[in-house]
Amino acid sequence: MDKIFTDEKGVRLDIFLTNKLGLTRSFIKNLIEDGKVLVNNKKVKAGYKLDSQDEIEIEEIETQPIDILPENLPLDIVYEDRDLAVINKQQGVVVHPAGKLRSGTLVNALLYHIKDLSGINGKIRPGIVHRIDKDTSGLIVVAKNDFAHLELQRQIQEKICKRNYLAVTYGKFREESGKIENYLARGEDRHEKIFVVPKTKGRYALTFYHVLAYNHGLSLVEFELKTGRTHQIRVHSSFLSHPIVGDKLYGKKDEKYKFNGQLLHAYKISFVHPRTKKQMEFVCKLPKYFSEFVTQMELYVDEIKALI
Repeated sequence: MDKIFTDEKGVRLDIFLTNKLGLTRSFIKNLIEDGKVLVNNKKVKAGYKLDSQDEIEIEEIETQPIDILPENLPLDIVYEDRDLAVINKQQGVVVHPAGKLRSGTLVNALLYHIKDLSGINGKIRPGIVHRIDKDTSGLIVVAKNDFAHLELQRQIQEKICKRNYLAVTYGKFREESGKIENYLARGEDRHEKIFVVPKTKGRYALTFYHVLAYNHGLSLVEFELKTGRTHQIRVHSSFLSHPIVGDKLYGKKDEKYKFNGQLLHAYKISFVHPRTKKQMEFVCKLPKYFSEFVTQMELYVDEIKALI
């Protein structure tokens, strides 16, 4: 059985697995009813409310073979060893296949360039421990075996793994540093957009921010993820009335600057190596379009000098 650890509390099991695995809720319910999902080694109902220390085991999540083919696509491998790889994902690249999308993703490139990947997330998301949005660029860590996958997943959930982002947002923040803490969920229509909702209806989300510079009505902001909800930084920034420049989903309707996506870059990631227990930290430069805009808007500061 594949194991999933959760830091959730009070969320229904079927809803948690639907969001976690990207499968339909009906399919998840069938798995639970068939006894293929165990919580703490026990069969439970779909409406079981999760505790923060629960361990979920899933017997099988693939209904039929899915052919995800390796593709010789550009792949910026920042680091690689026998247990993991750190990738600098380019803006516009989807992390893994979903729906009818079966090619052109990071997973297709990984299958070509890296022969061994963990299988915990099934055939459609091999090696994927965490994700970043299609139009967000930057660092993502990939597991090459289940041992590394489970340990990296644990570090993310226990907030040992740190993920830092840089973004350009609209407006001047009232406070130079702070945190955004609330609950997030998809709209009732189940479409792409995520909303801030009451505690009983969403998943806990926590983001820290620090403003590095302000000029021309724009802020250069560092964000640190403490949880990893879908679109979390984008939703939280918009929630503070400081949408990210270029964000087509949560940004300004009268977007002034024309980019292919949001100016959001996962520039730093740190974690403890699963096998060696050595502290690892990786930093990658801003994409050219991002660094040029930061310079043009005079948001350049010493803290990001090495990233330009």
